Amino acid sequence: MHSRLLTPLPPERGRFKGVRGLRLDGVVSSLTLALVGTLAQAQTTMATPSAQVQDMGQIEIKSNRDNDTTARRESTAAKIVIGREEIDRQGDASLGEVLKRLPGVTIQGTPGRGGAIRMRGLGSGYTQILLDGQRVPPGFSIDSLTPEQVEKIEIMRAPTAETGARAIAGTINIVLREGQKASPDDFKVGTSIEHGQVSEQVNWVHNLQTEGMNGTMTLSAFDSKRPDDVSTHTVSEVQANPGAKTDRTSETVSVGLRQGVHANARLQWRGEQGTSLVLMPFLMYSDYTNQGQTQLRQTDNAGAITSDSANLATQSRYVMTRLNGQFNRRLSADDLMEVKFGLGRSTYQYQFDQTGGVTSLLPTLTQRQDFTDLSNNLSGKLTQVLKNGHQLVSGLELEGVNRNETGTTSVTDESGDLKASTQRWALYSQDEWKFNEQWSAHAGLRYENIETSGTSSNGVRRNTSSVWSPLLHALWKPLPGSRDQIRMSLTRSYKTPTLYNLVALPSLSRETNSPTRTDRVGNPDLRPELATGIDLAAERYFEGGGLLSANLFQRNITDLIRYTISQVNNPSWAPGQTRWVSSPNNVGNAVTQGIELEAKFRLNQVWTEALPVDIRSNVSFFRSRVKDVPGPNNRLDQQPDMTANLGADYRVRSAPFTLGGNINYNPDYDTRRSDNQWAYQGAKKVVDVYGLWRYSASTAVRLTVSNLTPSDYITGSTYSGNGVSETARTTTRNWQNVTLRLEMKI
Repeated sequence: MHSRLLTPLPPERGRFKGVRGLRLDGVVSSLTLALVGTLAQAQTTMATPSAQVQDMGQIEIKSNRDNDTTARRESTAAKIVIGREEIDRQGDASLGEVLKRLPGVTIQGTPGRGGAIRMRGLGSGYTQILLDGQRVPPGFSIDSLTPEQVEKIEIMRAPTAETGARAIAGTINIVLREGQKASPDDFKVGTSIEHGQVSEQVNWVHNLQTEGMNGTMTLSAFDSKRPDDVSTHTVSEVQANPGAKTDRTSETVSVGLRQGVHANARLQWRGEQGTSLVLMPFLMYSDYTNQGQTQLRQTDNAGAITSDSANLATQSRYVMTRLNGQFNRRLSADDLMEVKFGLGRSTYQYQFDQTGGVTSLLPTLTQRQDFTDLSNNLSGKLTQVLKNGHQLVSGLELEGVNRNETGTTSVTDESGDLKASTQRWALYSQDEWKFNEQWSAHAGLRYENIETSGTSSNGVRRNTSSVWSPLLHALWKPLPGSRDQIRMSLTRSYKTPTLYNLVALPSLSRETNSPTRTDRVGNPDLRPELATGIDLAAERYFEGGGLLSANLFQRNITDLIRYTISQVNNPSWAPGQTRWVSSPNNVGNAVTQGIELEAKFRLNQVWTEALPVDIRSNVSFFRSRVKDVPGPNNRLDQQPDMTANLGADYRVRSAPFTLGGNINYNPDYDTRRSDNQWAYQGAKKVVDVYGLWRYSASTAVRLTVSNLTPSDYITGSTYSGNGVSETARTTTRNWQNVTLRLEMKI
């Protein structure tokens, strides 16, 4: 695979070739039949549990697992619940590493480095992220959270009226740590090494013992060093003159230092008659510096060689302070009122300096961006338990974000100043009811309106969108009290353009402008993407814990938003020039479908002579097609053909030792993004292993090796049109990360 990428493709084939899209029709049928057979075999085996199964039932982890499984089983809408046991299992440094092992979840970026979190392989904006049930503030990434800050993770594959419909792929709700008065404090300190660079991290969770108040405080501090080694090989050709070819190779080597502190608390007061107040303050501080150097070498069609080098320096600082709150009051035995609010302020300061060499290949330039976001939200919800098993939930939501941004760059006269705001309000109602012991349903309707405006040197830009979202879920148990159940959902969801999509200021390329090194601008005329979705799932829950599930889904999407490349003459940010520019546009309709399979069980539940090893496995297959883009490989951005995980954990009975690991795999794939654009994503295989030695009930030592078998991560892009053809291939190195951590309860 790598060797073929080293050779540029001819203009008429200006794209990478890789894994072709799977036809899911036969795959779905085969896998469904296999699942039915497995369910039947598991039922026979579970009818006579062995003594080993009974012994495993005495282990402490069983009750936590059962609580998470019970919450998943009893939810009318499809939900996956991940509790403290599974969050802590591997000793991960970031929440993204926990999420990547879940069914249908993928992580963008270099293996072992974390990155943007996706559900069902869909790109940015398709997955709704909530923090304690509220939308996350601007600029916040849940991958920046440490696992110690989190109580549980809820994953909803289909939207509901209450959680919100901006969730074409699904919703991830992060619930922060809750106080446990009877529990001791958790204290963890660890050090890790990656390619010779050492990092440290300290985590402390303090449970409050105050009378009348239940609460917890979490503090995480880190000092992280990470190396980077990225090389890009670019071949450009003039189509009218195939001999006019330019070959260009650049390599950037740097070391980044990130230091920061995260602190959050959850404080709850309970009053009389079902009254309670919860306050959740949150602080995030992160300071980042990066020093490096870029070497560039260019060969033209005559064989003349030009080279250049530049020193790079990046500095950034992100500070977020936020207070979320929730007030509950029981109005009667059957009625509950809930009010949520949030206030937050985020500041981001960024500066990039490139000190160029003797040629113009790497110009000397400075880019700076500073912004301040002020965000607020207020929502009210009324829950009423009615006759005949109905539970009616109605609510109103208000949200506002105001951004003040300044930026400068040495290669343009643009001032870079921007003032923008987003105002959102939503109204919803939903009813959840139980027909009988076998059938229950969940129906809702939601209306949402979003207004965005921005003022810059280009004038005032405005965008308004509104969406009605009907939502229907049903749960069927073939037999009353059965551990088998079928879920069905018919929903409408959507994806709105981001503030950056709509009013972003021009962002110039750092190297010579070209079809693969474009400027970027926003588009205030974007429309939201709308999706009609169908979900169908079969689930079996084992008597001694564990489950099997198969989930089918399809989304029909209209007004798909995608970045497209064009040439712009005399743009406002570069007068008198012709620039290659990338901007978001509505490009047409698309369809995506897939199947997600999951199995969690102890090995001796299906093979009585086996060791009591916990098995965690899932595999998902995806297929998509953008109808207005010619094939093959006209898939949605960043969606692989499949993703798979296989994990196992074993607690040694003869010693206080637990060992385990996980293999995460995504194959490589090509994407045709437009008539003229192609993209390539290399394969990713990440192997993580750990060992936990428990000295006593309160002290343990954990050794974790992440990315055990590192391999180069390759991405590429191709443009062929307007008389030119250009292919760029980027190789990013990555390394093992070894972490040793002391875990104590004090």
